[in-house]
Amino acid sequence: MTVHTVPTRPIEGQKPGTSGLRKKTPVFMQPHYLENFVQAIWNGTGGASGKTYVLGGDGRYFSDRAAQVILRMAAASGAKKVIVGQNALLSTPAASHLIRLRKADGGIIMSASHNPGGPNEDFGVKYNTANGGPAPEPVTEAIFAASKTLGEYHILDAQDVDLSTPGTTTLGGMEVEVVDPVADYAELMRSIFDFDKIRALFGDGFRIRFDAMHAVTGPYAKAILEGALGAPAGSVVNAVPSPDFGGGHPDPNPIWAKDLMDVMFGADAPDFGAASDGDGDRNMIVGRNCYVTPSDSLAVLAANATLVPAYAKGLKGVARSMPTSRALDRVAESLGLACCETPTGWKFFGNLLDADRATLCGEESAGTGSDHVREKDGLWAVLFWLNVLAERRQSVAEVMADHWAKFGRNYYSRHDYEAVDAGAASELMEALRARLSELPGQTIAGLRIEAADEFAYDDPVDGSRTERQGLRIMTQGGGRIVMRLSGTGTEGATLRVYLERVETDPARMKDDPQAALAPIITAAEEIAGIRARTGRPRPDVIT
Repeated sequence: MTVHTVPTRPIEGQKPGTSGLRKKTPVFMQPHYLENFVQAIWNGTGGASGKTYVLGGDGRYFSDRAAQVILRMAAASGAKKVIVGQNALLSTPAASHLIRLRKADGGIIMSASHNPGGPNEDFGVKYNTANGGPAPEPVTEAIFAASKTLGEYHILDAQDVDLSTPGTTTLGGMEVEVVDPVADYAELMRSIFDFDKIRALFGDGFRIRFDAMHAVTGPYAKAILEGALGAPAGSVVNAVPSPDFGGGHPDPNPIWAKDLMDVMFGADAPDFGAASDGDGDRNMIVGRNCYVTPSDSLAVLAANATLVPAYAKGLKGVARSMPTSRALDRVAESLGLACCETPTGWKFFGNLLDADRATLCGEESAGTGSDHVREKDGLWAVLFWLNVLAERRQSVAEVMADHWAKFGRNYYSRHDYEAVDAGAASELMEALRARLSELPGQTIAGLRIEAADEFAYDDPVDGSRTERQGLRIMTQGGGRIVMRLSGTGTEGATLRVYLERVETDPARMKDDPQAALAPIITAAEEIAGIRARTGRPRPDVIT
């Protein structure tokens, strides 16, 4: 087998975002594009020589070919070993666990998370470090710097490695171990939750519908929910991973998981519904006629954590991303827990988890997790809910009603304006940024503005500072408007508008969220001029 040194030149735009490098699939399939970025990962992290890596992904289109390229490049650069999920499949949380379990030097995850997949859709490559978490900013900056100076990459001339059967083989001088992608993760879940009580819940006739959305969580959910826990066959739907996710959008929210919502709000609905996304790190929780927002879900899990064996002794602390509703803060205050507010991006939780400053973390974008791995974890969140329901013997709606009665309800919604002209989106943000200092004291749409700022984060562990993380407008009575541009899209810009209002009157805790938030929505439009600046009369997605 021959190592080829291939001359190349830097390719613009290979800067990893909050979750790696994401582009349209045809971009990754261009000559040298994937190879350049993989070589930049090696160069930016001290080289691959002698190191052990984990490799896998969500099975989206081009993953099979990309996996072979990455293996041949790892071998050419002297890697000691690569542990690969069977058929190149690994959910993101399972990859994180495998990195930690095997004490690997890092891992490469082939995914664009909740973004659509297919020949003309999205692809992504993310590097995770030895703690199992997404590469922090100093590492992604080093990778980006390496991408700008590349003059060559190294790749082995070899036949494809058979990834269809677990076992060990060699590629050049490198060991390749193909592993069952589910087994180690399933054992981890068994160590966290009370499987016997969840199994008894199903034995009593409790019904669940888990929509894997034709994505990577399907095999995990089948093995754990239907296999280990005894949920009836067929409880897991859309369970076979597909390169284009069955032509759907694998984002677990009421818009893209409409089939699940229709079932859960229809006649003879199951007791519990859930969905996960492309790479298995996000979740959606639904009860019979009861949708649970991700922010509320995080708060409920924190409030009920001691019902789960792994967290029975209590939590060390909790953390949420800044745009996530402050429902978690109310629980933390009641329980006497530290609650940290971070920028968007799971990597910001890594230091808190590693330093034992937090046990549970979450984001409003359907990501929840704990210190069991260093990624958010969709199926873990579902099992957490099932463990709580098995202990409390209440419906999801009853759990939510009890929670709001105790802590108050944070009405919350996110309005997304997708694929907006990037220039127009930037101008909107700059214009609002320039007005922040003059907003406090004004009354807009009947709401008095108490404060306005741009969020910056000082990491309490390493002292690093992250700036320009979103514009915040706080109104009297606990209301909040947050605006930021998302970094997870692959074209144009996505303007995200987060809207929040606190309600403590029990008589008004069943209002429709959009109706309850109407004054906040009106104020956001008047303050930012979204329609005039973007040309969009309404959001593309409301969650």
